[in-house]
Amino acid sequence: MNAAAIERIGQRKRTDLFFRVLATGSAAIVFVSLLLILGTILWKSVPALSLSMLTQTPKGGFYLGKEGGILNAIVGSLELAFGATVLALFLSLPLVLYLNNYKGPRSKTAVWTRFFLDVLWGVPSIVYGAFGFVVMLALGLRASLLAGMLTVALLEFPIMCRAIDEVMRLVPLELKEASASLGATRFETALKVMVRQSAPGILTGILLAFGRGIGDAASVLFTAGFTDRIPTSLADPAATLPLAIFFQLGTPFPEVQQRAYASAAVLTLIILIISLAGRAMSRKATRHVIK
Repeated sequence: MNAAAIERIGQRKRTDLFFRVLATGSAAIVFVSLLLILGTILWKSVPALSLSMLTQTPKGGFYLGKEGGILNAIVGSLELAFGATVLALFLSLPLVLYLNNYKGPRSKTAVWTRFFLDVLWGVPSIVYGAFGFVVMLALGLRASLLAGMLTVALLEFPIMCRAIDEVMRLVPLELKEASASLGATRFETALKVMVRQSAPGILTGILLAFGRGIGDAASVLFTAGFTDRIPTSLADPAATLPLAIFFQLGTPFPEVQQRAYASAAVLTLIILIISLAGRAMSRKATRHVIK
């Protein structure tokens, strides 16, 4: 082996070592950042966390440091996020199946649709909130749970579409051809082959969209409103945890500010529980995926 070959091998080893160190450092930064964020929230929320805070709605003077809890915001966030995610799924899944089962990968319709979805993904959530507010005024509606659901569903729609679309594009062409050779229609192939093979990715897309929806404040500020009561119908205004955190941090009272960190801890816990449940469901769905 000559000197040039030895030098090339040494250079490749140094390059490999450099990127390995870079990847390890990046992972360490992400991990430490996560620990700092969670640690700060938990440390500041401990004094305010109590069973009554989770099981009671705000009482008179709650935002002045008196008794009450955030049950209204917990229920409102879950109702709004679940409703919006279901609506977004009903809009996203048919579109993605159409693009991947009825249109070719190089179809102009598919290319431009994906481009516009990427643009919609990058639109700030406050723009969706402003759009929802304008639509509400045009229809003569008031801030309500339904208006919040519709606005958040629009926010989640491009996220869910692109996440599911990327997974469905990985479904082997041979599976589609095998399904067609057995006499299945395109619709049957879409439901029985595409959806089943993409089930783990669909769950991931749903979780991504749900996490964005339940944690967003700007899109529901003018559309869902805010109330100290638990909504009993779609026409009622609904409180959400992000807005509860925003309003509580804006007060000059330390007790209320501690409740804001407690609300943030509850929101983080909700997302963590749903993510773990989604991973468990994804593992079960993966058993039926042909690799």
